[in-house]
Amino acid sequence: MTETMAIEDYLAQGGILSSPANVPPRYRGELLRLMASFVDSELAGSAGFAGVINEAPGITERIAAARIVLEKADHAGRVLALMGDFGADTGRYAVHHPWAARVARGADLGAMRQGGDMRLSVFHYPLTGWVDAVVMNLMMGRASVIQLGELAKVSYQPLAEAFRTILPRETRHAELAEEGMQRIIASPEGRNAAQASIDYWRPRVVESFGTAGSARYATLARFGLRHQPNETLLAQWEGDIAARLDALSLT
Repeated sequence: MTETMAIEDYLAQGGILSSPANVPPRYRGELLRLMASFVDSELAGSAGFAGVINEAPGITERIAAARIVLEKADHAGRVLALMGDFGADTGRYAVHHPWAARVARGADLGAMRQGGDMRLSVFHYPLTGWVDAVVMNLMMGRASVIQLGELAKVSYQPLAEAFRTILPRETRHAELAEEGMQRIIASPEGRNAAQASIDYWRPRVVESFGTAGSARYATLARFGLRHQPNETLLAQWEGDIAARLDALSLT
């Protein structure tokens, strides 16, 4: 207990860990939960976007969609390899679950986990075509940039380094969506479809930030696995996405 508390004090003061060998049990559990949520979300996001590649309106858009599918799967693989250091069955992990499975479009899951995996709830909802996929990629892509900025500071050094490598690639995914939106809103029909998708995805992306005043946040902060509360990250996203949509004359 004395040794465990000493490690927790070390983490609370900004210390870092670099090996599974010196990770206390509660920290290990929270770290694996964090990694599983990221891996499952990336696998589900990649699988969902793969289904709309053939609906892309041109070669440029198909290449962008394929890149997103590829890189999200790669990001999952990078973090899954770190989970393997803690004993996860990495060979079975990516294929044991229907990552492309989705709930009904009108379902309201809130922030609840569903279906036996740890993906964020937003990745349980289906895409309904190219415009919808681009909108979701922009809305959730900007959320991912903010969330990854937070995760890139985690106290487990190998994971922080992985997230710092992943962050610029996820940033580029959101940029590709923004570029795609420019082409979509060039027509009145595209603009109307984009606005309808924004209205659909906005509350679902909000749920991905978790609840305000989360009780788990204090534990994660004590372990150095979180540094800003959910409501702070959400406020950052709301300001960011509002400015980007305003620039597109969307709301």
